[in-house]
Amino acid sequence: MTLSEILRQAFATFRAHKMRTFLTMFGIVWGIASVIILVGLGRGFVVDQKKHLEALGKDLVIMWGGRTSTQVGGRAAGREIQLNVEDAELIRDECYLVKNVSPELRRTIPEVSQFNSANRGVVGMWPSYQSFRSLLISEGRLITDDDEREGRRVLVLGSKAYRQLFPGQPAIGATVLVKSMPYSVIGVLQEKKQNSNYSGPDNDYLFAPYSAVSRDFPPPEKPGEGITRGYLDDIVFEVGNPEEHGAAVLQVRRTIGRVRHFDPLDKDALFIWDTMDGAKQLAKIFAVVTLFFGCVAIVTLCLGGIGVMNIMLVSVTERTREIGTRKAMGATKRDILRQFFAESAMLTVVSGILGLTFGMGTCVAMEALPLPDFVPHPIVSPISIVASILTLSLITVTAGVYPAQRAADMTPVESLRYE
Repeated sequence: MTLSEILRQAFATFRAHKMRTFLTMFGIVWGIASVIILVGLGRGFVVDQKKHLEALGKDLVIMWGGRTSTQVGGRAAGREIQLNVEDAELIRDECYLVKNVSPELRRTIPEVSQFNSANRGVVGMWPSYQSFRSLLISEGRLITDDDEREGRRVLVLGSKAYRQLFPGQPAIGATVLVKSMPYSVIGVLQEKKQNSNYSGPDNDYLFAPYSAVSRDFPPPEKPGEGITRGYLDDIVFEVGNPEEHGAAVLQVRRTIGRVRHFDPLDKDALFIWDTMDGAKQLAKIFAVVTLFFGCVAIVTLCLGGIGVMNIMLVSVTERTREIGTRKAMGATKRDILRQFFAESAMLTVVSGILGLTFGMGTCVAMEALPLPDFVPHPIVSPISIVASILTLSLITVTAGVYPAQRAADMTPVESLRYE
């Protein structure tokens, strides 16, 4: 039999059993589309969460002062370690594994513009902070080294702080009274989506040079607690090489421990949040989520393949007399094998193409829709397409060979006797 004759007979069979053909194809179409969509959603979730995590800052470490838990050099345990700006300067000057560092001085003080008032809080920091903390400008400019060096009273507003202080009004060049001190607005930040923070979302804050904040709003003196003008809420630094996060953190501990007289291995002396540790844990979770989505989709596709095989077995049974007649008229075992394999292959291949088209089209359509924040935009993965094609090929062979072989093995006599 020629290929055209095989295809013509296959189409005739499909036309004769339209509903059965449709239901069989639907299983494969839905299976392939499920692989594309579910893996795409999983990949979109991973990318979305990574973006939110990186919005906090890339390769970031946050450090707070604690209390010593061991005795060192005759100094008793339980001493409070209060970080100050000299510690940040020491890290900047001596810790070569640290790429950038900045002090953070957070002051919750009232802010008043000509349109509204707020009590969101001001963050004093060095200009380098804006880069490794992913503060991106929407209007105006960021804080510069000159602003820090000269202690200028300038502000960069987080997006929510801007909307509260200047509802629907221009802010650049305007004055904000920060606890009665006039500060000039030089910039407004882009809206920031972050799924982690350590003192509240950046959108809520007003940012200013550390030199200005520490001068105008120093922490209040607390008798007996030794809090000085250089006292900080925390120190934030960026590690130069992600592969050396552990070494960089240990280098910082040793540097601060040397001048503050505590054991660098004393975990209680300094509280450190290394965001890379969290990122690694999230990466493992993301991998499991993606694998789960992929497995669910593959199982769905395999169930569709089982449906194809069952339908083809039913077809073989229904067409037993036809098989006997064709063999009696000279059709070879190879002809019968090719005929039934071609039918199952056509079903799976056409269904697979439709499934790929539907799945990719759905992902593209969802990408264009304004989805809620908790629903990720699916990302079509080449891996999911390759996996779908390979699985489809396996299903084609598995679902087609057995029924075709069963039909080909029938003898003309037993086929013609079949009722």
